[in-house]
Amino acid sequence: MEASVDQDQKWLVECLMATLDTNREIRSFAEASLKQASLQPGFGAALTMTTVNKENPFGLRQLAAVLLKQFIKEHWQEDEENFVHPVVSPPEKVVIRQLLLPSLNDPHRKIRTAIGMGIASIAQYDWPEGWPELLPFLLNLISDRGNRDGVHGALRCLALLSSDLDDTVVPKLVPSLFPHLHTIISSPHLYENSLRAKALSIVHSCISVLGSMSGVYKAETSSLMMPMFSSLMEQFSVILQSPVQSEEPDDWSIRMEVLKCLLQSVQNIPSLPVTQFSVILPPLWQTFVSSLKVYQKACIEGGEDSHAVRYDSDGGEKSLESFVIQLLEFLITMVGNARLAELVGGNIKELVYYTIAFQQMTEEQVRTWSLDANQYVADEDDVTYSCRVSGCLLLEEIINAYGEEGIDAIIVASQNRFHESREAKVAGSADWWKLREATLFAFASISEQLLEAKASGVIYCDLGNLIEQMITEDMGTGVHECPFLHARVFFIVSKFRSLINQRTSEQFLYGAVQAIASDVPPPVKVGACKALSQLLPESKQDVIQPHIMGLLLSLVDLLRQASDETLHLVLETLQAAVKAGHSQSTSIEPIISPIILNVWAQHVSDPFISIDAVEVLEAIKNAPGCIRPLVSRILPTIGSILEKPKLQPIGLVAGSLDLLTMILKNAPADVVKAVFETCFNTTIQIILESDDHGEMQNATECLAAILSGGRQELLSWEGDPGHTMKKLLDVASRLLDPNLESSGSLFVGSYILQLILHYPSEMSPHTRELIAAIVRRMQSCEIAGLKSSLVVILARLVHLSAADVNQFINLMLNIPANGYGNSLTYVMSEWTKLQGEVQGAYQIKVTTTALALLLSTRNEELAKISVQGHLIKSDAGIKTRSKAKFAPDQWTLIPLPAKIFSLLADTLAEIQEQVLDEDDDNEDSDWEEVSNSDGGLPQDIIYSSTVPSNVGPSVEHLDAMAKVFDEGEDDSYDDDLTKIDPLNEIKLVDFLTAFFSNLSNNDRSLFDHLCQSLSVSQSAAVEKVLRK
Repeated sequence: MEASVDQDQKWLVECLMATLDTNREIRSFAEASLKQASLQPGFGAALTMTTVNKENPFGLRQLAAVLLKQFIKEHWQEDEENFVHPVVSPPEKVVIRQLLLPSLNDPHRKIRTAIGMGIASIAQYDWPEGWPELLPFLLNLISDRGNRDGVHGALRCLALLSSDLDDTVVPKLVPSLFPHLHTIISSPHLYENSLRAKALSIVHSCISVLGSMSGVYKAETSSLMMPMFSSLMEQFSVILQSPVQSEEPDDWSIRMEVLKCLLQSVQNIPSLPVTQFSVILPPLWQTFVSSLKVYQKACIEGGEDSHAVRYDSDGGEKSLESFVIQLLEFLITMVGNARLAELVGGNIKELVYYTIAFQQMTEEQVRTWSLDANQYVADEDDVTYSCRVSGCLLLEEIINAYGEEGIDAIIVASQNRFHESREAKVAGSADWWKLREATLFAFASISEQLLEAKASGVIYCDLGNLIEQMITEDMGTGVHECPFLHARVFFIVSKFRSLINQRTSEQFLYGAVQAIASDVPPPVKVGACKALSQLLPESKQDVIQPHIMGLLLSLVDLLRQASDETLHLVLETLQAAVKAGHSQSTSIEPIISPIILNVWAQHVSDPFISIDAVEVLEAIKNAPGCIRPLVSRILPTIGSILEKPKLQPIGLVAGSLDLLTMILKNAPADVVKAVFETCFNTTIQIILESDDHGEMQNATECLAAILSGGRQELLSWEGDPGHTMKKLLDVASRLLDPNLESSGSLFVGSYILQLILHYPSEMSPHTRELIAAIVRRMQSCEIAGLKSSLVVILARLVHLSAADVNQFINLMLNIPANGYGNSLTYVMSEWTKLQGEVQGAYQIKVTTTALALLLSTRNEELAKISVQGHLIKSDAGIKTRSKAKFAPDQWTLIPLPAKIFSLLADTLAEIQEQVLDEDDDNEDSDWEEVSNSDGGLPQDIIYSSTVPSNVGPSVEHLDAMAKVFDEGEDDSYDDDLTKIDPLNEIKLVDFLTAFFSNLSNNDRSLFDHLCQSLSVSQSAAVEKVLRK
């Protein structure tokens, strides 16, 4: 038997060696043999033996360890997603586990790590029930001071395991594990920083889980945490009190782990006493101040080869900037915590002062951004992971926490840093500009808060004068010597334009125009573009008009040189320039349109750039006298593209349809007809024949826009209304095909809505077939947004049946639905689940009012339907993957009328919560007043059987709805398509008020019965509107 095992081992070693052979045929044959062997019993044990055998070559053991990890992932647990048959037998699992544990003390770090990963992978499935000896073994190993490799291996394994700990394990684990970890953390003379950092990472994981439990098990977690936290704070103080060391990645690592533990404690364990944290402040401040010195020298000045990759002793990449970011993140959390903010409050001026210094550009950033303008734009626009961004977040939190005091601290610190930069300049420092740029960068990052404070009278100093002083002094600096400072000046002018006097603002506007046309470094042009995009919309016509054509020509020239991120910026500036040059619009179109169309065509597959280009074209289209020349330029090319869609490059057909949809938006009738004549039939063919979901989506949107613009007259544009209507119905049939992938049908709701709104008499004979198709499409749908849009269509059909909603209900009862007794049961079960997810003011109005109409019928069939009610709460604690798998969410079932009633009350409560948040208890609230004016709700929408006609909307209610549903603010595609629908005239708050009042007055028994199913907040919302 042993000879057989030895023979298997020999074969496996030879096969593994062969996978490293330079001969491809030998290598391929060996890989195929290993794959075949992995399906045989004993392969996992053989791989483990090869991995742990110290006599094997290191490279071979490492390869075996990699294969072992993959083997465990595929064959250990049958019900896992990546499982590959066969499953490892129980006896073989025992062998593998027994071989791995003793090998955690392997002298090779990479082998220890690989074995630890293998153990952690197995533990996900077997521990603790199937592997009870694992934890005692690991605890014993980390306590063996004489076995340094074993301590390393055990800690590495525990660190991997700790990421999967849950609330059932940690409370039992902490009492036995923490003393061992504390010994390691508190013994720098015995254990190096990398080991102590690893121990701290395990503590961090435990604190995270305990923090998540504290809301449910407050007393239990407190009793576990308090003794642990007191001793931890002492060690945290010891680690943080010494100055940060330069070029010491292990020093940064252990401090980072301390900061992570502190961060987790503040965020998740609010019961910890503030006095515990006061102990940490002096050492924390020492770390903060000393880290700036190291960061200044290494990164900002670039004096210690800060670009070289550093590694800690565990082989992990470490960055000084990552450590500083973690430090700033913890300070953000402290300042944002109401209890801890008091501890920091006495030092906010110093905190701001040092924070601004951390926001200076590093030498690496200067080098990178000077060579790559795209990266500069990307890093400026995105919330990147950097000290500059973290510093901004800290300043914002300081203002939120300390208000006027925080703002004063920022202004004072900015003035001090500005003067220091001036002194550094006089002294001849090459980096003097970095501190000034950081000061302006900090100001710009909190511009909204500063402007708001200035407007409310919180800031007493002349903020505008201070900013003007900074920016005018910097404009005298050579643009080539300090390009990033000039870029920042332009940017801050755009941010604080309301505080800067008009003359200065106009000077910078002119300076930005000149910079675009001049030979200046790319960062300056970037800053000029950002300034222009903000200043142009507010500039006076007599100031900008003399320069507009020159600016457009310069931007067009810049457009030819731009790419990626800068292309986006230049297009954004072009859009602002086109809008500013309206009076010269007819001269603009022939110059700009061909170039923008070329950019669009070149980048049509890039959604960001193509959208930017389309927005510039839209600005040209909206300029007086430009739409027809632009359409004449676009339409022939687009027409030829759509005629042969299968011959076009990827993205061009979908992009062309998107461009057409933009042209059709608010277009005059002759333009809509021109688009119809060129593209109507080809657009339909794309929907009917294309397999590209992007093309189908855009074609659906385009066709809906054509219908919206053409309306009833469109049916006669080809001569035979019946033939045209048949084409439109064919499109609906394809998009509602249940076998079509959901993505292809995504915008079918908008399209069918146009059919219903514009061709009601033509669609009426097809209502039953339409509902049946919608139900089939809903049942095969995999996208919630698509299903919601189809619910909106059904809701609109309810309104069309308003004269007799019972007729609609009976129709639904007679249409079958797979797996349900009828379509009504299926639709209402889905509708009630989705109602809370419906997006858009129009959509919410239509669906909410339709539910009220259905309930108002008192149809006895509705009460026979049970739908999803409330979530049944399971046992408290964290819901891990295994818990979710074996105990999925469970819901109550309630009668449909009760669910509808609660949904209507929910909507009412949501509006009240947002509108009355300042004075919920005001007895004179407008919510308790319903106007009796003659301006009632439209009679064809609000029906006498449901809502009294004498309920008129108040101005306050209109304002409330605008706030809640963003009415009047949303210029979206869907709004353009639905603006003609008379249902837009409904004022939802008044509708609901009248609905509840009517039901309460006319059917009190039903009203009281339905109220029994309401929550406290829902009941309060209904009662509020019923009080007179």
